Amino acid sequence: MATKEYLTTGQAAKMCKCSQQTIIRCFDDGKLKGYRVPGSRFRRIPREHLLAFIREYGLPTDAIEATGSKRKVLVVDDDPDLVELIVSVLEADRRFETRVANNGFEAGMVVKEYCPDIIVLDVMLPDINGKEVCMRVRSDESLTKVKIICISGMVEQNKIDELQEAGADDFLQKPFATDELIDRMCQLLGIGTVAV
Repeated sequence: MATKEYLTTGQAAKMCKCSQQTIIRCFDDGKLKGYRVPGSRFRRIPREHLLAFIREYGLPTDAIEATGSKRKVLVVDDDPDLVELIVSVLEADRRFETRVANNGFEAGMVVKEYCPDIIVLDVMLPDINGKEVCMRVRSDESLTKVKIICISGMVEQNKIDELQEAGADDFLQKPFATDELIDRMCQLLGIGTVAV
């Protein structure tokens, strides 16, 4: 069964181990992001906003982790063998679900619809470079929480600096161990590095 992407204030309160009134107050004060259901007094909180709220205020994360919610990963690379390797490793790690894009154009389409938690982005794509993809993601206000880890065989420090200036959160040089990729992703997402 798919994880619920939007939560009621009652569900959020249960996960945060606090009263529903506290969640409503945090929502109304703007500390907890979400939206009101049109034509009603009901509030809905996107799962990723609740996760960010829990991390920001140091609340216990065991309730969130117990829901089995998976982090969404978009893998953008045109090397089918590498994509297959990354996807199989991430799918085996029960904390992640994946989507794949083979070029920058496709990545642009998928990222809006899928709203990933993190993008694993090859810098050298056939149609557009990774720096441009980073800039496009960062220019979209609805994607501000998305983490980006760039992967490439290039080693020039100035190019890596340019990627980070364009919005990349991390860089991993090819070839790399898949364990290292998962560790870096976990660090960026603020989750434990050991799968449960």
